[in-house]
Amino acid sequence: MSKEEYYVISQENAAYEDLVEEEIKIIGYDLTPEEIIRRLGIIVDRIDYDMDGYVTHEELKDWIIYTRRRYIRDYMYYQWKIYNPDGRKDKILWTEYTAMFYGDIDEYEKEKQDKWEESLLYLQITRDRRRWTAADLDGDDALDIIEFTSFTFPQEREHMDDVMVLETIEDIDKDGDGKISLMEYISFMYRGNEDKEEVSEEVKNEIKQFSLHRDKDRDGFLSADEVKTWVIHPKAEDRAETESRFLIYKVDTDGDHELTIDEILEKSDIFVKFIATYYGDILTKRDEF
Repeated sequence: MSKEEYYVISQENAAYEDLVEEEIKIIGYDLTPEEIIRRLGIIVDRIDYDMDGYVTHEELKDWIIYTRRRYIRDYMYYQWKIYNPDGRKDKILWTEYTAMFYGDIDEYEKEKQDKWEESLLYLQITRDRRRWTAADLDGDDALDIIEFTSFTFPQEREHMDDVMVLETIEDIDKDGDGKISLMEYISFMYRGNEDKEEVSEEVKNEIKQFSLHRDKDRDGFLSADEVKTWVIHPKAEDRAETESRFLIYKVDTDGDHELTIDEILEKSDIFVKFIATYYGDILTKRDEF
């Protein structure tokens, strides 16, 4: 039996069926601490693939990869049904996407006339158009579900890297010079706290990150290549490797490099913040429990 088959069977097992009928608030994250602990215990049972009572680095890594892939699969199934409700089409046209997501763009453009190109809607559509073109590998201006996944989750596809870099620069580069200064970087990382007179330790650390690690050529700016090194994440397996090791480091109290159910529950606040529970989202799903 594969690990993915084990995960699916474990959540369908009759031992969990009676739990579904309990009165549980699952709107947002409105769960009591006791309910979070209970649900987390069930998840830990699923992560522990060999059922020896310990969660190893490999088991945690495999679970993280599984939950990420399942999240993307489920989300894309939901999105695909919105844009293709009767399931008859293999692809979604650009015009169909914009009509459903933005409404009547032509009418809006007529109303704004000369101010159209200055509007936020125009900028967002322009960004979407560029991302759509990058995702459209066969160039027919229509996306199948694989291409639409690239459009929706560009960080998961290498051929979308350049689009991700450009979008990041546009978000942070306020003076429009095509690069990111230290001040722009700090303002973005700590937006909302610009008016504080005292420089916090977090800001000081980010200044060091910028100067020592992100700004490779030490010119005081982040170029497109330097932004790419910063924002383009490694492969899913590598991310899961890092996430798994970090979680074990934070939660493992006895230093044996494995996690028991008691260790996880003792530090449940840390555990639920990370992708092992998909940032807590998996705890709120009724069909899981």
